[in-house]
Amino acid sequence: MLYVGLRACIALLPETSYGANITTWPARLHLPPDRLQSIKMDADISRKEIYRADSKYWNDIIVSYVRAFCWQEMKLRNVMDMRAGLGGFAAALHDLQIDCWVMNVAPVSGFNTLPVLYDRGLIGVMHDWCEPFDTYPRTYDLLHAAGLFSVEQNRNKCDISLIMLEMDRMLRPGGRVYIRDLESVIVELQEIAIAMGWTPALHETGEGPHASWKILICEKRM
Repeated sequence: MLYVGLRACIALLPETSYGANITTWPARLHLPPDRLQSIKMDADISRKEIYRADSKYWNDIIVSYVRAFCWQEMKLRNVMDMRAGLGGFAAALHDLQIDCWVMNVAPVSGFNTLPVLYDRGLIGVMHDWCEPFDTYPRTYDLLHAAGLFSVEQNRNKCDISLIMLEMDRMLRPGGRVYIRDLESVIVELQEIAIAMGWTPALHETGEGPHASWKILICEKRM
């Protein structure tokens, strides 16, 4: 038997340029990383301002979820943010001491934000939601999708009903789905959820009853 020495499979951080000035955990979760400047995005304000606004936005939303939907009592283990952006959702879960593991997904239909996710100390992948997601060896207690379906619906090859079926496959019995999206899309998703045997409930966002966005919360019953 031939023994071969192990080689490092994780690249070291560079000593100069982007990625060199990474702070220690958990401080790195909140400081805008250098590689934020390399992310392509449609914006007229600075990326650091967008980063901070995104973090505050998701912190406020998760606080409302904890208060209104009792997230502290859900005993979450595996969570997926299906359109993670800059990772504000996962960071807010950590800040509010919701003890869970979060997979952050950067859809190929959007900008590649993986460098920022990694520099924040988060786990993430890029994925095309028109295709199956490799979940081995885990399934999920909670799937979160903000603005995902309104984007994917505009892609020629995407069928949002197939994305919903993929979510059903990834979700454990007793698991929940939180979808924030345009009301026109939410109405269609609610019909699909009922057809799949989920128990859906429609809620208003913090912007009130006349807002264009709604929240669809679904439970996959045993």
